[in-house]
Amino acid sequence: MSEQLPKAKVAMHWLVAIGVFFLFVSSWWMLSLPLPSEDFTYRQLPFQLHKNVGITIMVMVVAMIAISIVKKRKKLQIQKSRIERLASLDHLLTYFLIIACCISGYLSSSFSGWETTLWWLVELPAWSEENDDLNIFFSDIHLWTCWALLSVVSVHIGAALYHAFRNDDVIDKMFRL
Repeated sequence: MSEQLPKAKVAMHWLVAIGVFFLFVSSWWMLSLPLPSEDFTYRQLPFQLHKNVGITIMVMVVAMIAISIVKKRKKLQIQKSRIERLASLDHLLTYFLIIACCISGYLSSSFSGWETTLWWLVELPAWSEENDDLNIFFSDIHLWTCWALLSVVSVHIGAALYHAFRNDDVIDKMFRL
């Protein structure tokens, strides 16, 4: 039997996975909505929900990184197999891209002139007044980091299927709560 992952990290992994899936689906839906006007103000709700889920996911990813750092300090591995090194790279890239997506999305929103209120409770600061150039710049970064994240997540799912077919206990660790 392989070592067990911390239950909090496993739970956060699945919450982040569901959240990222929601963000991709909701982004396509949000962008199909008509632009806001006096008659169409409902567009604010889906965008605000999208931002709230994104910020929450970023906080969970930072917590997952902290858990990984603490766990690795307890267990020093000198030699890692090729697959373990690839898995570490995949996780590092996934974490980096999630954080980059969230920060670039928040900055784009900040420069768009639209407020960001975390779960309708805490007003997050805007970095300046509305600035179309910076909004477009950060929006482009958000778009490309999201596409890169989708690519890395696809590789991650492929690796999970590989381990599932090998029946090597890696998948079992991700379902033990």
